[in-house]
Amino acid sequence: MIFLKSTEEIERLRQSGQIVALVMQKIAKLIKPGITTLELDREAEAEILRLGAVPAFKGYQGYQYTLCLSVNEEVVHGIPKERELKEGDIIGVDCGILFEGFYGDHAWTYPVGRVSEKANLLIETAKEALDRAIGVANTKHRLFDISAEIQECAESRGFSVVRDYVGHGIGRSLHEEPQVPNFGTRGTGIPLRPGLVLALEPMINEGTHEVEVLEDGWTVVTKDRKLSAHVEHTIVITENGPEILSKL
Repeated sequence: MIFLKSTEEIERLRQSGQIVALVMQKIAKLIKPGITTLELDREAEAEILRLGAVPAFKGYQGYQYTLCLSVNEEVVHGIPKERELKEGDIIGVDCGILFEGFYGDHAWTYPVGRVSEKANLLIETAKEALDRAIGVANTKHRLFDISAEIQECAESRGFSVVRDYVGHGIGRSLHEEPQVPNFGTRGTGIPLRPGLVLALEPMINEGTHEVEVLEDGWTVVTKDRKLSAHVEHTIVITENGPEILSKL
């Protein structure tokens, strides 16, 4: 079932979005060679609690950490550990919070120091795909117009989109209907209506779109072990177009 949010619910989701954006802003400043992903996770949890929220991922289906931290060929759901980031790495940071009954969800991929041209292009393509997806998230379009924008942006640069994991609705639950694939056919899917709140999250791979899950049961990696970039914003569709909730 798809839940359209009321004005009051949207305001509560706006508050959650601002908190997750503040946390991400803090973590972005800490990313540099030598820091471990576990340190980033601890800093994020402390900041979430300081802001009066709780980590949404911690305890979710048995997950034990605050962030998902995915390095290089890791697509999503990377587990924080005593792994030091190195110059030239890229890291996807995915953060979810719960504040007064409503969820915020936001992800970004960052370069660690100086990265290769290909890595930089991959990150920039993921961000552009998200911008383009948000650009068509209005009442003139249908759901899979969003998906098509992401797919076309990625493939026009010679990259691929992950097909096994998708964006989603969000509100009183972290994952709600509808699912939002990163590939699709224009003019199909449900009509986009005011009050629909979506977490749009392009996952763009350097090589094949195929992925697999490591033995830890969480970490998703590219099958060819080439790079992957993941970005995500929570948005609400309004009469006047999309509003990004997870942006300061």
